[in-house]
Amino acid sequence: MMHSCIYEGSVRHRRFSPVGNVFHYRLFLLYLDLTELPTLFDPYRFWSYQKANVASFYRKHHLGNPEIPLDTTIRDVVAQQTGARPAGPIRMLTHLQYFGYCFNPVCFYYCYDQAGQELETIVAEVHNTPWGETHPYVLSKALNEHPDPEWRRYQFAKNFHVSPFIDMDIWYDWKFRVPGHTLNVHLNDLEHGKKIFDATLTLQRREINSQSLNRVLIAYPLMTIKVITLIHWQALRLWWKGATFYTHPGKREKS
Repeated sequence: MMHSCIYEGSVRHRRFSPVGNVFHYRLFLLYLDLTELPTLFDPYRFWSYQKANVASFYRKHHLGNPEIPLDTTIRDVVAQQTGARPAGPIRMLTHLQYFGYCFNPVCFYYCYDQAGQELETIVAEVHNTPWGETHPYVLSKALNEHPDPEWRRYQFAKNFHVSPFIDMDIWYDWKFRVPGHTLNVHLNDLEHGKKIFDATLTLQRREINSQSLNRVLIAYPLMTIKVITLIHWQALRLWWKGATFYTHPGKREKS
């Protein structure tokens, strides 16, 4: 049984304070079992692993040293932060490079137990658009606060600057549905207990085959370019509405 698949659906962002702003768009992401990945796209003409094509997966676009296998890097990061090294499959939710361009606001790595049955840890690899930095949040089994085994919930303080329109004094509340027929991620940004922003990812599973892969390339021909374009367009809208612009904390310290 292949674990890798396509997830297709929508993302919605809502800003509540200090100005209101909402946007919503359709998208697809690839859910890739890291063991299956090196040979996953061999049967498909327009898709490749580590070589140029219409759609390509490149190790260099993700966390850590590109000379070290991504599977090893994620296991090392989890072990360093939790003291326990994942023993089972790791599956990532990500954009690939399409027509020569790759961008991921966030990639999620779902780390399972040795039997591949229980989701133990989630790693959120966050990229901040203007500064080109990357930060992994490791969300371990011990941090989960959700009583339903089909969901995970983590609450923790923000420690990585992402949007120039949201400052650092933020408390995150993230909820994840365990990947299955559907996949959901919901994020709340709380400032002094008040919700100022949320983001919701709602996806449905599609099996990987020639027809489904060709269909998403046709339906979303410039997926990653669309993502970065919409990020900048929404930033312009926020600026126009008068949202406060927060300089990167590192630059504030130097000034």
